[in-house]
Amino acid sequence: MSHDRHGLAMTGASAAAVRHYDQALDELLHFRAEVDAEANAAVAESPGFPMGNVLVAYLGLLTTEVEDARTARARFEAFQRRTEGAELLPRERAHVAAVRALLDGDLLACGSLLAELTAEYPRDALALAVGHQIDFFTGNARMLRDRIGGALTAWPDDDPHFGHLLGMYAFGLEETGHRDRSEEVGLRAVERNPRDVWAIHAVVHTYEEQGRFGTGLRYLDARLPDWSTGTFFNVHTWWHYCLYALESGDHARVLAIYDSVLADGQSCLELLDAAALLWRLHLEGSDQHRRWRDLADRWPARVAEPFYSFNDMHAVMSYVGAGRIAEAEKLVAGREAYVARPLPGVTNHGMTLRVGLPVCKAIVAFGRGDYDAVVDLLYPIRHRIAEFGGSHAQRDAVQRTLLEAALRAGRHQLARLLVSERIGLRPCSPYNWLKQAALADALGDGAAAAVARERAGDLARGGGAGRNVGGVE
Repeated sequence: MSHDRHGLAMTGASAAAVRHYDQALDELLHFRAEVDAEANAAVAESPGFPMGNVLVAYLGLLTTEVEDARTARARFEAFQRRTEGAELLPRERAHVAAVRALLDGDLLACGSLLAELTAEYPRDALALAVGHQIDFFTGNARMLRDRIGGALTAWPDDDPHFGHLLGMYAFGLEETGHRDRSEEVGLRAVERNPRDVWAIHAVVHTYEEQGRFGTGLRYLDARLPDWSTGTFFNVHTWWHYCLYALESGDHARVLAIYDSVLADGQSCLELLDAAALLWRLHLEGSDQHRRWRDLADRWPARVAEPFYSFNDMHAVMSYVGAGRIAEAEKLVAGREAYVARPLPGVTNHGMTLRVGLPVCKAIVAFGRGDYDAVVDLLYPIRHRIAEFGGSHAQRDAVQRTLLEAALRAGRHQLARLLVSERIGLRPCSPYNWLKQAALADALGDGAAAAVARERAGDLARGGGAGRNVGGVE
């Protein structure tokens, strides 16, 4: 019997395997690529090590890449065949059950199993980290907050990974609307560990949701060495940097960062960041044909079969942006066939049916200039698009598409409602005031449009100075 660094018992592991496992957990919490090598080294040292094999499986299943999932399935099933009949500890059995649920495509069951596990073992860092990612993939904001919040008091303040839990908790607080508290907790986490990129990311989300883009730019600039290299989260944080630059109106800076950082992305996470950024530019009338073409070329193999609907949306954005409407329609047709057959317990099936397909169809309609169809598809689901995962910041691309379509379709009352909602939540956002100006122009109110543009200009120059009204969603 051995124990991990948090005192939890494990079976089947040599001393060397335990060291690799502990190091892998540390790399995972730091979002460093070395996690794969350390996890594989743990299994190489002790092939029958249950927690080592569980960790390797989670790593393969959480990339949202189909081929990684296939490899993870083959390896985990081989492990189970080798160890059939072996006695496992209750915690190990619970993890094996969670992995099996994930292999079956049941993200919701996996998240529930991990929640039960952490109620019994609140210092299981792996269960908390994986559960946190499952909550992100399923858009479960309350569990992003409460899964971590429910474990915090079981952790001593001097544990080297306690700060990482604070970073996760800060993100959950932000996604549930507790933005002042999120900023406080996130800054505390970064103070404990300046290279905790998930905590930095939580703070960045807080500033994004408050419209404090100047504060966000200064925060990221001051910590550039801590987040810009050495992790597999670098590109995503640069994407957040670009969102701030877009608010300030600095498109040249955005495109420079895109070309130097985002354009060469290879993973689904990196490709969807690139697509989401170019789509925002597309909505503002900046069509980047060459960049879209290069990005669209990278998607086909990754969405050849249904796996994660959130990825599908960004692939469709890329095809539409590149002018390859037929490819976008082919993907949509494939997903329609997918949802036509029952697949009980497959989380992505429900995601695709309820949210993914309407969003993908709306993006195709936008590409065709059928803005009324965009509104008709997106408006009924606008309050439940969280069901296919992502964050508020990521899903805002869908909300912006709806608003832009309403303006272009001449559906002014709906556009007024949507702009009013946005200004109420983020009065510091130049984008929101520019949409108010566009609406006033459409209504023939030049004076109101001028006032709104002046407000947008003042905010852009001031970096979104000020604090928004707080609120809990």
